[in-house]
Amino acid sequence: MLSLKQPLLGIAASVLVMAVALAFISLFDFPTFAGWVGYLAICIIPMEITVGVVWGTNRPAFAAKQKQPLKGILLAAITLMAGVIVAPVYLAVVGGNITPPGPVLSHAIIVSVIVTFWAAIMFGAWPFKVIIRNEVAAGLAMLAACYVINLLLFRLFFDYSFLQGAPVYVAGLDPHGIFNALNALVFYLTFISIMFLMLSFDLWPLTKFPVLMQQPALGIVWTLICLALGSVAFWIGTSLLKMDVMVFLVTVPIPYIFGTIIVLNVFQNSLASNLTQPAKGIVNAILVAIIGTLLAQLYRALVPTVTGALNSGPPTYDLEIWLASALLSVTFPLLIFFAEFLKFWPLAKSE
Repeated sequence: MLSLKQPLLGIAASVLVMAVALAFISLFDFPTFAGWVGYLAICIIPMEITVGVVWGTNRPAFAAKQKQPLKGILLAAITLMAGVIVAPVYLAVVGGNITPPGPVLSHAIIVSVIVTFWAAIMFGAWPFKVIIRNEVAAGLAMLAACYVINLLLFRLFFDYSFLQGAPVYVAGLDPHGIFNALNALVFYLTFISIMFLMLSFDLWPLTKFPVLMQQPALGIVWTLICLALGSVAFWIGTSLLKMDVMVFLVTVPIPYIFGTIIVLNVFQNSLASNLTQPAKGIVNAILVAIIGTLLAQLYRALVPTVTGALNSGPPTYDLEIWLASALLSVTFPLLIFFAEFLKFWPLAKSE
């Protein structure tokens, strides 16, 4: 076993995981990757968030007490089992059992990840951890609630009328919500990118107000801030700068989210560890933006080699869908598996 230290550990882990992710993606043609592969991969992420954030990879006990790599393998197996349950349920409830997965089903499962991030990180699994003493049961209850809340919000916000006449449009599956579905999807991801921005600052300046650091006050205030700043970022990108909404997605929020995972999880928040807030947050945010953008551009450049030439922009947005799926549906969960579940085994000594 190696015993690499940061930042070499972060560099080696990033290169290794991205190589594995791209090799995996190369096994599939674009329709399969954008359809079944992307859908099934996303189905495991909410459980991955529950294991990593709510349980801190310390539950369930039968897995957590094992040494690496068995601990990481068992925790990963739990997330896969959850995905096996969720995939057919959402396929039936949201997708009408129509295969392969269309945009309605794909978008619904994507935003389930956002809702789980919101509940697990911003609200710290409140009120489930207060009501339910057993940590495993509390996490599972939160996860189940997230899937239900997600369905309700999805039906409220998402409208697919713009797809009428297209082969992928199924009238019976359209929730006919308030907003254009693409705008709603991109806003969700912009909203959660602000959450990641605040993590770079370790929640400064909220930490200066102890009353705000208690739940549910923290979750409410954090949500309102993300809604406000997310709305500004979305307006600047799509209205002021007049970027196509899907181009904005793969230019701003997705690279930022991906860059945050690299800086905070893979590099273990070590790159600016000698600084105090808010300087640490500013440096982290800059590093996140630079690293995320560079890696997104690297993935974009590798598309012809990995999958083949894809068209960018409307009406199909093939390149944008590939890039979003490659970064967040495949590479993101693999990075978390390696950094949090396996604790970088075998590149670093386990706990």
